[in-house]
Amino acid sequence: MKIYHVPCLEDNYSYLIVDESTKEAAAVDPVEPEKVLEASNSLGLTLKFVLTTHHHWDHAGGNEKIKELVPGIKVYGGSIDNVKGCTNAVENGDKVHLGADINVLALHTPCHTKGHISYYVTGKEDEDPAVFTGDTLFIAGCGKFFEGTAEQMYQSLSVTLGSLPKPTRVYCGHEYSAKNLQFALTVEPENLQIQQKLTWAKNQRQAGQPTIPSTIEEELETNPFMRVDLPVIQ
Repeated sequence: MKIYHVPCLEDNYSYLIVDESTKEAAAVDPVEPEKVLEASNSLGLTLKFVLTTHHHWDHAGGNEKIKELVPGIKVYGGSIDNVKGCTNAVENGDKVHLGADINVLALHTPCHTKGHISYYVTGKEDEDPAVFTGDTLFIAGCGKFFEGTAEQMYQSLSVTLGSLPKPTRVYCGHEYSAKNLQFALTVEPENLQIQQKLTWAKNQRQAGQPTIPSTIEEELETNPFMRVDLPVIQ
């Protein structure tokens, strides 16, 4: 399993998930479909379907266009999220397969939107899994509570996503990491891991490189919104 970043708009990321043996690919939130297709074609891939995390235009806004550009492509989205261009509605626990080795599990992670879906992706046994968290979990942060409650965000972050295997790579929808880590440091000024990750994130951005992915383990160590059970945060 290979994952490619496709920077879009000002600070969004779309992603290509690739099954290496078949060269089949899935696009996550392809808001600028021409860019995503160009990346896919340059890598010699066959785009099979779209995974939409939620209905906001900067994630789902390219769905109709990609359906024009790739006739017959399937577009997955949360069953209660009213995703533009959706052809296949998914609910918590639904599974989708890609190529020979990749399995995608839909996880309902509401709050940012009521039907927000994160996609947990596994490949071969020796490969670390990945999770595409849209605007629910950011590196060292979380999305705004547009359609849900703090209780729902706690469940989404600490229970649903927090219980994934620690090496799971976290791919989120926006490049907010440096700002989020700056905030995290105001909450835990003594946290050495936050200090180190902030320095690293700033260096990455200065070099024009993404700060994504993180891992679930790193988030449990540095993300204040996934550390709310700890007395030091409370």
